[in-house]
Amino acid sequence: MKRLALAIAAVSLTAFAPAKKPGTAEAVAAAQPADWRRVDPANTLYMEVNGGTVIIELAPQFAPLHVDNIKTLVKERFFDGTSINRVQENYVTQWGDGTEKKSLGTAKATLPLEAERSAKGLAFTRLNHRDAYARQVGFVDGFQAASDGKGRAWMAQCYGVVGVGRGESTESGSGAELYTMIGQAPRHLDRNYAGVGRILQGMELMTALPRGTGQLGFYEQESQRVPIKRVRLGTDVPAAERIDLEVMRTDGKAFATFVDARANRERDGFMIGMRGVDLCNIRVPVRPAAK
Repeated sequence: MKRLALAIAAVSLTAFAPAKKPGTAEAVAAAQPADWRRVDPANTLYMEVNGGTVIIELAPQFAPLHVDNIKTLVKERFFDGTSINRVQENYVTQWGDGTEKKSLGTAKATLPLEAERSAKGLAFTRLNHRDAYARQVGFVDGFQAASDGKGRAWMAQCYGVVGVGRGESTESGSGAELYTMIGQAPRHLDRNYAGVGRILQGMELMTALPRGTGQLGFYEQESQRVPIKRVRLGTDVPAAERIDLEVMRTDGKAFATFVDARANRERDGFMIGMRGVDLCNIRVPVRPAAK
């Protein structure tokens, strides 16, 4: 009888033990087809560099004037034959016309700064964790975003975000000079520089480049610049060459489970969970589109 009672107790303890929370990989694997959205080719750029293709999703909801201007530059082949001219350690990779002599065609040379916008009309999914730079942080259509809680919102300058380079004047950017963050998120750029998109695929092609030795990481010699073969809009890429991607929807339960797994790590060598996560440490999952 004593052995039977012990056996029953052991079974009971096992039965009522708390289930282990899913990890990030399991959260992604468990997501259903409805938890993903297909990336719109009309808002996708294919940038061909040495070693492969960088795929960028544009964000017209944050910077419509700049996105429209970038599309004009791409359609008129401005970026073809340009180069990556700056790679600054733990900061940015920047590209455009290193000679500063190439015509912009019909694109505008300057635009009003679009570093923030009205929060009205944005489907903002709030992240319930503290942030050092904004009262509220979260996601808008898969893009990391922030808000002052008083009606203004902006794209957060996180790793992989694509922004518009400019001079000291706020109206000196056009989209002809672009950058992406390759290091610790420089959130001090929030609300100061226009974010126009993020890299979905090929980030390693931007991070593994030789660092520039000039001021701010610029290449000092023309021969050091990394050629950009061409840039095309997704809709101009033949269907056979197009890489259709899906991004996890950031307004659903699957993504909430993914974020919870990032914030409360209980496996894979983690002994102490921080019970929190930084906005820029949440890379929204991307995968090849289901056939």
